Amino acid sequence: MKTAEEWVFEGVLDWLQAGQAVWLCTIVATAGASPRPVGSLLALNGVGELVGSLSGGCIEDDLLERIKRGELANASPVIELFGVTAEENERLGLPCGGRLEVLVEPLKGEHVHHVRMVLDTLARRDCVRRKVELASGEWQLEAISSASALQTSQVCLQQDFGPRLHLLLVGANELARCIAELATAMDYAVTVCDPREDRLNQWAVAGVNTIRSMPDDAVRECADDAHSLVITLTHDPRIDDMALMEALKSRACYVGALGSERTSAKRRQRLQQLELSEEQIARLHAPVGLAIGSKSAMEIAVAVMAQLIQRRSAIR
Repeated sequence: MKTAEEWVFEGVLDWLQAGQAVWLCTIVATAGASPRPVGSLLALNGVGELVGSLSGGCIEDDLLERIKRGELANASPVIELFGVTAEENERLGLPCGGRLEVLVEPLKGEHVHHVRMVLDTLARRDCVRRKVELASGEWQLEAISSASALQTSQVCLQQDFGPRLHLLLVGANELARCIAELATAMDYAVTVCDPREDRLNQWAVAGVNTIRSMPDDAVRECADDAHSLVITLTHDPRIDDMALMEALKSRACYVGALGSERTSAKRRQRLQQLELSEEQIARLHAPVGLAIGSKSAMEIAVAVMAQLIQRRSAIR
């Protein structure tokens, strides 16, 4: 369940602890078409190893060559521009009109403590803000409740990191399979919970964690944080309502339930009888997904993921 940023910082930590020279590269601005979004990270060391990505590989190769020749960011951070001319776009394989601004930071032994703190914070599924003084390269770290977009000024970079979004699906069925396949492709960590052993035995989606337990226990164990989402899919009130009763009281940032308008109305009545407050019940997205006329399992899965994309800024 690691984010791309965690993979990069783990590589940085290993290299720094081994005494290697390390450079951390961050996309701080883009114009036109861009192969990677603002905030994307790449780390390189002095022996030509790298982790992370800024492009399809040409920018990475260019940075490696310039670092090997000692031409780039030897003492303090610098901002490098890529795609300034059509000829450079073609040489680097950037989309036509694409332009990237990349902050290149030389990291030293004193950064070990900060990198370890970032990794420890993400392992706890909390958020952290990194501020970099561009003149000196010094870092400051700050605990935050939610992540915001990267910001830069003439003197400072501010970059927030948060844990990977985690989606708990209650019910190991065909719709769960479709949602899981789409969600993993969109870099969600996915867990499927079902107390029915025969359903889990038929589960066959790679990269998805499965839990055979009661759904309320699953919510408490793995979805009670502000970066988790819970969706119930079984159509069985004995299973779905147990999950919802716990999820609507939890810190999960999104709670949804499959069902028609009529089924959803009856579900809300049952939840009232379970002594959930009106405010808690109002958190429920039911019927789950955007109303786009979905019929098949994959179409419904698309509608569900579209709603999560629509609400991404609020979820983050």
